[in-house]
Amino acid sequence: MNDFKQDFSASLKFIPKILVVVLVISLFSSYIFQFSLSIIILPAFLSLITAFVSVYFIIQRKRLELEKIREVIQKIRTNAFTSADEISLSKDLVKLEEEIKSMFLKTKEDIANLKKIEKYRTEFLGNVSHELRTPIFAIQGYIETLLDGALEDKNVNRNFLEKANRHTQNLNSLLNDLIDISMIESGQMLFSYRYFNAWEFLEGIVNELKPHAEKKNLDLILLQFDKTLQLLGDKQRLKQAMTNLIVNAIKYTETGKVEVGIEEEEQFGSVFVNDTGIGISVSDLNRIFERFYRVDKDRSRELGGTGLGLAIVKHIVEAHGSKIEVKSQVGKGSNFSFKLKK
Repeated sequence: MNDFKQDFSASLKFIPKILVVVLVISLFSSYIFQFSLSIIILPAFLSLITAFVSVYFIIQRKRLELEKIREVIQKIRTNAFTSADEISLSKDLVKLEEEIKSMFLKTKEDIANLKKIEKYRTEFLGNVSHELRTPIFAIQGYIETLLDGALEDKNVNRNFLEKANRHTQNLNSLLNDLIDISMIESGQMLFSYRYFNAWEFLEGIVNELKPHAEKKNLDLILLQFDKTLQLLGDKQRLKQAMTNLIVNAIKYTETGKVEVGIEEEEQFGSVFVNDTGIGISVSDLNRIFERFYRVDKDRSRELGGTGLGLAIVKHIVEAHGSKIEVKSQVGKGSNFSFKLKK
């Protein structure tokens, strides 16, 4: 009943305009066709009633459409819809229906992304706490043992101090990596892109890391390519990425070799690091670039890994408009590569 009163009241507001239109048409017809006013009064009155009824039903229809729109929006706000296909309006509102569906899908995607980010944030904080706690507790344990009397024991004091020192170095590496990845992800790390000699660049890194490979009796080899090749990139950040890749290859290779080189293409140079190491399983390949993800957690910590190296590599490579590729077979080795513009 309230809806009827509302629609009726809204229709009454149009009476003056309808009346003016009917009168104008009636007078015009009377003048053109030479009808007397008494003849056209009844048709004019019927026209007035018909117009009023039409306006009433139009208003009623629009009210129902608005109520439907309001209902749909309310359901979207309360997450009552599980699919955009559940949203339905009248045939006259097809475009509006498409817009609402698009808004619904965008909102759903945003909510999913926010939940994903929150999950990552929680996992990240948990991982950071754990990674910081491990070396701190180890250092604390060694210091307490020394203070309890081991400091005077020449058989263990130096050994404990060396272990504590190693953990402080790991802690320092972790903090540096945390700062780097935070700056990269927040966009605060600036990149300076310039052309550089690729051979000299890789030769310097390989020579610097050869002692690490020799300690494990591994061959670290720089494969031959055009020594005049120029590539575009930030040398400092690319050195960080290549160092991470090569150090990782050395860590997870027990016998054999690690090869570094570049395969030239028409517009790019494909930089690669190959190893004959333990390899990576298919189930781990899609996750190795996640922060703190380790294929073998105990082994990684034992070897001094922070769990952030490959995540940093991924961000640096993507900042160069490229993508890090990885191919691997368990027990046979791995191949990491990315492309740089010539």
